[in-house]
This record gives sequence, C-alpha cells and structure tokens, in this order.
Amino acid sequence: MISRYERMIARRYLLPGRGEGFIFLVASISLVAVALGVAALIAVMSVMNGFRAELFDRILGLNGHAVVQGYGGRLPDWQPLLAQARATPGVVQAEPIIEQPLIGSYKSRAEGVLLRGMQMDDIRSLKLVADNVKAGRLEDLSLEGNFVAIGARLSESLGAGVGDTISLISPDGQVTPFGTTPRIVPYQIAAVFEVGIFDYDKAFVLMPLDRAQTFLRMGDDIGMITLTTTDADKADRILQPLVPALTGRGVIIDWRQMNGVLFEALSVERTVMFVVVGFIILVAVFNILTSLIMLVRAKTRDIAILRTMGASRAAMMRIFVTVGTLIGSAGILLGMALGFLFLHYRQNIVMGVSKITGVDLWDPRIRYLTELPAKTDMVEVTAIITLALVLSFLATIYPAWKAASTDPVQVLRYE
Repeated sequence: MISRYERMIARRYLLPGRGEGFIFLVASISLVAVALGVAALIAVMSVMNGFRAELFDRILGLNGHAVVQGYGGRLPDWQPLLAQARATPGVVQAEPIIEQPLIGSYKSRAEGVLLRGMQMDDIRSLKLVADNVKAGRLEDLSLEGNFVAIGARLSESLGAGVGDTISLISPDGQVTPFGTTPRIVPYQIAAVFEVGIFDYDKAFVLMPLDRAQTFLRMGDDIGMITLTTTDADKADRILQPLVPALTGRGVIIDWRQMNGVLFEALSVERTVMFVVVGFIILVAVFNILTSLIMLVRAKTRDIAILRTMGASRAAMMRIFVTVGTLIGSAGILLGMALGFLFLHYRQNIVMGVSKITGVDLWDPRIRYLTELPAKTDMVEVTAIITLALVLSFLATIYPAWKAASTDPVQVLRYE
C-alpha cells in the first residue's frame, strides 16, 4: 500500500515544476491519447455490436431462424408438416409463406420486387412490419379486391403511395403460339412499411397467402415454412426431428446457411477493428513511458535527497507507478465520457459531418440499415478499461525501476 507521503509526492509530480512545462505537455498528450483510444474502442465496438444485433434481429425477424424449403420452390401437402413443426419442442413459431421475385411497375417506372405471401394472422403478428407502418393500414389487406403492402424505399422508387395501383408482372404467364405472355395483375397499395433494412424496404411486397397462390398459379402449394426457435444458435438441433418428414420433399436451411457469409464478415471486421483501434491505446502508453522517463531525469536530484532522508527503493517505485497509473486512469475516465457522449449523439454527428463534407457517410444502400446502430456491451467496456489500465501500469515499471535504482551518493557528489 502506498503511504501518505508517497501520495503527496506523486500529486506534486503530476503538476509541472519550474522548467518542466514540456514534461507536463507530454504527460497531457499521453492522457488525451489514452482518452481517445478508450473512446474510439468503446464507440467502435458498440457500433459493431449494434450493427450485428440490428441485422440479426431484423433479418431473422422477417425470415425466422430457419426455413423448410421445398424442392423446385414448391411444398405440396404442407399442412401436416406445419402442424408437426409447431408441435416440435423448441419451435416458437412456424409460418407458411410464398416468395417469388417479380417486377413491379407504376406509370413509367419499374423495379425488381420480392413478393411474399403470408397468412393474414402471420402478417399482423410480424412486429417488424406491423410496428413500422408509415402509411395506410395492414388490416386493409384482407378487404375484398387486390391489395398489397410495400416497402418505403420501393414506394419512393416507384413514386407510388397508399391508394395508388401498381402492376405486378410475372414472367410465368400464359403460353401462346407466339411465346409466353407475362402475367400482369394490378394491385392497390394498402400500406407502406419501413423495417429499416434497405434491401427489404426496396423490394418487399406483402399480400395474403391465398391471393399470392392465385397470382402465381400454385394451387394449394406454398414455397416454404419459416421457423422461429427458442435459441437461434441451436436451431439445427431443435429442428432435427423434422428432417425425416422432409425426405424427398425439401430441406431445412438455417440462418447460418442463409446469411453465414454476412455475419462471418461482421465478426472478422469486429475483431480487426478492435486490434487496429487498440493500437491507439498502445501509442498512448508509449507516451506515458516517455513522459515518466523525462520526469525521472528531471527529478534525479529530488530522488537522491529523498533516498538520503530514508525513502526506500520500493517507495520510489510506488511513487512513479502511481504517477503513471493516475495519468492512465484520468485518460480512461475521460475516454469513457467521450465514448458514451459520441454514442448518444452518434446520429447527429453523422448527419453533421455529412452536411459539412457533402458526403453521405451512412448510405443505407451500402450499410443495409437506415440509421447508425449501437449496442454497448458492459463486459467489453470492462475489458477495454482493464486493457488500458494494465498497459498504463506496465508502462510505468521501467521508469519507476530507473528511479528506484538511482544512487544518491553519485548524484549528490556530481550535482
């Protein structure tokens, strides 16, 4: 434990003495560098965690943890399989759906769309859509007539809103002596939704399952069954009992197979960013080392006097270790404040920088999400703080040892 007089000397050494302004400047730079490194690590890791969590929640919220995919894009006689899936332990939700890429057009505009047919109860319970309706009402999909709900970005691309009629074009149309005539059916927009993932908001068209079957001429068949389990990481084991019933009919594809490349890339990027940004703290630690070496050189005479007055080598080490650790600790506290402040105002900062530079820093067409996400993991924050403290402590050992090794006789003889 550090004694009272050791704490007093450490506090004095933290303030600049006569002719020690440059040493104080280097120590201040060290403190700021540690703060920037800690703030950058907290901000980067929180944004990466938020990005992964948002993508995970939104993608799996729409597609489930796994799908039962029928061969040839069709799953006939699916009702018993759906009942078996819902009765399987660990399965929270099972929904029959149809997905088919089509072309959507309005006036002179045309866009590629992804038609999804779902049962009305499933559409109402799909919180990612139901809680993000920007215009219109999902309940109107069940009205008599042809009604659809479309994504917000698709609405902007086509220039169509609630009440407008768009045309869905299927290449699988009627065969004539002159070739296949595309099937074109008009649908009125009942609702516009925004789930927050650009690719989905740009392409999704929702309609009731029975009308999708009629439009695509699938009879009573469906395309797949989406499955949500109690644990996404154990989805393959939970759904294993369904495999025998799918022999010759289809396969089970879990979220890793559907989006494995994306989430693996995010995981690798997260690790690389931690290492790269962590170098900022390492550079800051070298600054602490430099400032302490300079402080020891400047205080050589004081150290010699303290040693002749009875101060032990251990006391000298504790004094300079305390000085370096306090600089690192102050930098860590400042870095935490800066990091959490940045996370709180992150969207405003992104918008401000974009406005100043004229460059769109967060283009949803590239970033998938419409807003910069963040999710702070306190375990990671604790690890960052611990790493910074340990590195700050290690940086103090050599200067403290040099101070403790000072020979008071030699110093006082020549000074």
